[in-house]
Amino acid sequence: MTIAESLPLVESHVNPEIIFPQGQFWSDEPPLESNLHLQQIILLIQCLEWWWREREDYFAAGNLTIYYSPNQKKSEFFRGPDFFVVLGTNPNPNRRSWVIWREEGKYPNLIVEILSDSTAKVDREEKKQIYQDIFRTPDYFWFDPESLEFQGFTLISGQYQPIAPNPQGWLWSQQLGLYLGLSANQLRYFTPEGELVPTPAEAAQQAENRVLEAENQVEQEKQKAAKLAAKLRELGIDTEENL
Repeated sequence: MTIAESLPLVESHVNPEIIFPQGQFWSDEPPLESNLHLQQIILLIQCLEWWWREREDYFAAGNLTIYYSPNQKKSEFFRGPDFFVVLGTNPNPNRRSWVIWREEGKYPNLIVEILSDSTAKVDREEKKQIYQDIFRTPDYFWFDPESLEFQGFTLISGQYQPIAPNPQGWLWSQQLGLYLGLSANQLRYFTPEGELVPTPAEAAQQAENRVLEAENQVEQEKQKAAKLAAKLRELGIDTEENL
């Protein structure tokens, strides 16, 4: 018996009085544990969207239900990763859920679970098993925003193997081509060269700083030129006549 066959059916907790539009599958996720969890998910989404701002071949989402019933039923076999990325698809932001049988059978290439007291055991055991054996998701990470526990796994010959950290303690994601690691007690992306992938706000601030630095450099050069011209005039050299 496969894991999928042995899993119990899970009833949807969506209000039965809600009438769903024909063909739509709405996310069925519970509220997030805390604002820390929400901010971490937003951070992962925003930074990746900025880094891949010219790409149109992926979908990234947070706290969105994935329906994977082999019987194509919404009422059975669904899971809601805190953050996931699917490659080789379109970035349609209007998806209300990720329905495997309507997405060419594509499962996430990367999943990140944000641990909490109520979900940690499931994330470390049951979900890890499902992501390994059914989703076949190549990269799986979990992070606890309170204890800062951080671990990652990559799928090798059908089994999750721990990802060895680099000297900075970051873990490489082959799927993203980026490191994941901690910065200011938050889970962030780092480039292969070790640069922090910024948020859009951070990137805008960096651009503004570069403009200010360039303006300051120009002003400093003007001041140097003015001082030099004044010194030459003291020596009786008319700089304007020599132009």
